[in-house]
Amino acid sequence: MRLVFWNICAGGGLRAQRIAARLAAWGPDVVALCEFRGTAPSVALAAGLAGHGLVHQCTTATDAANGLLLASRWPLRRIQGRADPAEPGRWLLADVAAPSPFTAGVMHVPNRVTGRKDVFYAEVLSIIRRWRRGPALLLGDTNSGRPDLDEEVPVFGPREVAWLDAIERLGWVDAFRSLRGSARAYTWYSPNGRNGFRLDQAFVNRALQPRLKDVAYDWGAQRCARGGHALSDHAALVLELSE
Repeated sequence: MRLVFWNICAGGGLRAQRIAARLAAWGPDVVALCEFRGTAPSVALAAGLAGHGLVHQCTTATDAANGLLLASRWPLRRIQGRADPAEPGRWLLADVAAPSPFTAGVMHVPNRVTGRKDVFYAEVLSIIRRWRRGPALLLGDTNSGRPDLDEEVPVFGPREVAWLDAIERLGWVDAFRSLRGSARAYTWYSPNGRNGFRLDQAFVNRALQPRLKDVAYDWGAQRCARGGHALSDHAALVLELSE
């Protein structure tokens, strides 16, 4: 079973058709998109996914603001509760009725400069601390990482470390670190400093960890001549689970 998470950057825009083609080439069973929007390019991208069998979809996007999309080959049942993060459009949770069912969460953690990051951190921890729903994983652009290991220049601090440590203590492993140890990988580069950071992660709970087979980051296209990327400013996360 293949899952792909990808921050597609500002709804995909003129890149949406090529993003859809790249997603189809990966042959995913579940796709989670960040910065998905209720705009024509994003809507066309969702239709493209449906055309490749991912017909079950739910989204937080309603307009031109960034939201999330979850698309699956199997039926989805969206889960919403009073404890959900209050930040609009940045949290999506659904049961996936796969042959071996599990729950998938998608999140987009606010940047530190918004002043809302720590509140979002606390809300996510509150949800997973009370988790009783069985096998699950959280996919997302967390704007977070560990100092030195996940950055080329210092950005992450004690609050990022405390959040990641708390997730781990609660039994949710960072899939990339679980399988790749201290390997370095960067999923976003500063447009000014050209410095790399690993901002995109998958956290897998104890009940789902035995099914975790592989994880990799893939830019989906070669870098452009000026240092950017042809499809998105983020690399996609490609995750393999056993059936």
